[in-house]
Amino acid sequence: MTTRYETSRFSASIDGERLTGQRAQITGPETSRPGTPKMEPMQPTDRRLANAIRALAMDAVEAANSGHPGMPMGMADAATALFTRHLNFDASDPRWPDRDRFILSAGHGSMLIYALLYLTGYERPTMDDIRRFRQLGSPTAGHPENFELPGVEVTTGPLGQGVAMAVGMAIAERHLNAVYGDDLVDHRTFVIAGDGDLMEGVNHEATGLAGHLKLGRLIVLWDDNEITIDGSTELSRSEDVVARHEAMGWHTCSCDGLDADDVDRAIKEALVDPRPSLIRCKTIIGYGAPNKQGTAATHGAALGKDEVEAARAELGLEPEEFTVPDDVLTAWRAAGKRGSIERALWKERLDQSGRKEEFVARLSGKVSDAWLQPYLYKLLGDLKPVATRKASEMALEAINSAIPATIGGSADLTGSNNTKTKALEPLTSENYGGRYIYYGIREFGMAAAMNGMALHGGVIPYGGTFLVFTDYARPAIRLSALQQARVIYVMTHDSIGLGEDGPTHQPIEHLQSLRAMPGIEVYRPADAVETAECWALALASEKPSILALTRQNLTPVRTERAEENLCARGAYRLKSAENARKVILVATGSEVEIALSAAERLEQQGVGTDVVSMPCTERFDAQPWDYREDILPDVSNREILRVSIEAGTTFGWERYTGLHGLRIGIDRFGVSAPAQDAYQHFGLTPDAIATRVSDFMKQRGIQ
Repeated sequence: MTTRYETSRFSASIDGERLTGQRAQITGPETSRPGTPKMEPMQPTDRRLANAIRALAMDAVEAANSGHPGMPMGMADAATALFTRHLNFDASDPRWPDRDRFILSAGHGSMLIYALLYLTGYERPTMDDIRRFRQLGSPTAGHPENFELPGVEVTTGPLGQGVAMAVGMAIAERHLNAVYGDDLVDHRTFVIAGDGDLMEGVNHEATGLAGHLKLGRLIVLWDDNEITIDGSTELSRSEDVVARHEAMGWHTCSCDGLDADDVDRAIKEALVDPRPSLIRCKTIIGYGAPNKQGTAATHGAALGKDEVEAARAELGLEPEEFTVPDDVLTAWRAAGKRGSIERALWKERLDQSGRKEEFVARLSGKVSDAWLQPYLYKLLGDLKPVATRKASEMALEAINSAIPATIGGSADLTGSNNTKTKALEPLTSENYGGRYIYYGIREFGMAAAMNGMALHGGVIPYGGTFLVFTDYARPAIRLSALQQARVIYVMTHDSIGLGEDGPTHQPIEHLQSLRAMPGIEVYRPADAVETAECWALALASEKPSILALTRQNLTPVRTERAEENLCARGAYRLKSAENARKVILVATGSEVEIALSAAERLEQQGVGTDVVSMPCTERFDAQPWDYREDILPDVSNREILRVSIEAGTTFGWERYTGLHGLRIGIDRFGVSAPAQDAYQHFGLTPDAIATRVSDFMKQRGIQ
C-alpha cells in the first residue's frame, strides 16, 4: 500500500515500536493467539529506504524544472547508512546541544537533506514544502539555508565552505568537551562532500588545519562520482585526493557508496580512528536513471519526464510522484527517533551536573558588558597615543578575562593583529581547552572555521589578519552575514597608514565594499575608547562584525566619560561648532583626529565646524530619523557643507555628504612610504583639508 501525503503529517507513534542501539525495528500490534510466536513484519531493505530519497529528489527537481538530482540519487545509500545507523540525533528536538552535526557541504544536492529531514520526521519540510522546491516562500531553497529549516546546521552551496565550517564545529565540540567533559559534550560532525568541495582552495586550508589539530570527531564522506558540471573530473584533476588527505594527517578508507552495509563498515572504521577521517564513497551520479546516470546530464538539471519514468521502473518505485510507501516512511520515522533515549539520558546528566545554569547560558550566547565601564574608567585615567590594534589588545585583556566563551586567533599575524592576550593558551591537539588558535596562512579557512564555531554555539570566535586580506576571506565573511553568525573579524593595517608595505597591502576600496554587504557591521574606531565601545557592541550583536584597526598610533579623541556607549549610535557629534555652523566634517578611524585639527583651523577663520565621528555607518543608518537629522541636518548645500574624510575610496560617501558635498579620500592605489609621508602625499593633513574646504566653500558660494 502507498499513501499520498498531502497536508496531513504522519505520526511516528506506532504500537509495538522497539528501539535498539543501532536502528529502529518496527513490530505490529499483538494479533496472534497466546502461546504462538509473535510475527514481525519484514523491515524495508536499505535500498528501499534509499530509493525514497531518490524518488523525492527526482520529483522535486522535476516539478521545479531546476536543481541537482544527481548527487542525492548517487549518495542516497550512504546517507541511509549514516542516518539510520550512526548519526545521533532526535528529529523532535533539532537544537539538542549534544546531537551529532550533519553538514551537506555539496549543497547543490539540497534535496538530499530535505528528503532526509522529511523522512526522519522533522516538523519541516512538509511534503508540500518539497513539492514547492526552489519556489518563493518555501523553506526548501535551492541550497540549504540554516535560517530556513531546523536540521540544516549551516548554509552551504559555495563549494568547500561546508567542509571548512565543519572543521570549526569540530573545534568547538572538542573545546567545549575540554571545558564540560564527556557527560555534556560528546558528539561528532559528519559531512557529505563532493568532488567540487575537495577541489576548492578553502578545502586545502581547512583540512590542513583539521589534520594538524587531530580532530578525530570529524568524518567526511566523499561522494566520489568523478563528475563535475563540465564532465569527467579527468578534465581538471589528476592529483591523488586520498594521498593528499593522508599527508595532512587524516585517516582514509574507501567503500562502495551504493552499498549501505559497506558504507556502515567504513564509518565504523572511521569512528575508532583518532584522526579526522575521509571516507571515499565510490558512487554513480544520478544512480537509477538508466540513460543518464554516470554523466554530467544529471548534475544540474531536471532529468526530464521520460527519464524519471524510466528511473521509476529501474528502481521499482511507485508510479505516482511525491509518494513514500507506508512501511518505508514508518521505518524512516523510527530512525528519526533513534536518539530520543540518548537525549533523555543527556538531559538527566545535565540536570545532575551542577553546571546546568552555566552551560545553558554559555550555549545561549548571551554575554555581559559589565567589563566595559571599569575598563573605560581605568583607560581614561591614563590616556596616551596608541594604535587601535593595540587598543584592541588592551580591551581584549579585559574581555577575555570576563567572557570565557571567546576563542581568538590569527592567520599568522598574531604579533601584528594583537589578538592574543597574556592569559590565553593555544588550542592544540594536546590542549583543546586552549582559547587561541594559530590558523597559519589560511585567511579563508580561518573565516569559514569561525563560522562553524559560531554556529555550533558555546563559543564566540574572533580572528585577525590585515584588512586588505578580507579579499581572501570574503566568501566566508559573506556567509557570516547570510547566516547571522556572530564572528568578529579583527582586521588591522586598515589604510595607507600601514606605510612602507605599499599598495599591495594598503586597503583602499575594502571598507566600502564590506559596508556594501548586507547583515554585517563594520566598525572603524578612532581611539582606544571607541575601540572598547566597538568591541562591546560586536560581542553583544547577533550579527558578524569587522573591526578595522590602525597600525599607526592615534591621539585620543574621547577624553571624558560618557553616560552611554556613543558608538552604539553609529555616529555622534564629537565637536560642536563654536562659530555659526557652516561645515560638518564626518570622519572615521584615524582620520577623526585629523578632522578635529582641521576644524580648529576653520574655526580660526570664523567657519563654524562640527566634527562627527562615524565608527559604524550601518548603525547610524538604523537610527531614528530625528537623531540622524540632528547629526546631519538636511539643509541646502549653500547653508551647510558636509565633508567626508576617510583614507580610502570616496565611493559611496555621497550618501552622507549629498551630491554637492565634498568627499576627501583616496581614489587610486596607495604608495610605499612612511605613514606620515603617505598622508602628506594624499592631502590627508589638517592644513590641506582646511584649505580644500575653504576653497570649496568659495567655489560654491557658501557664506
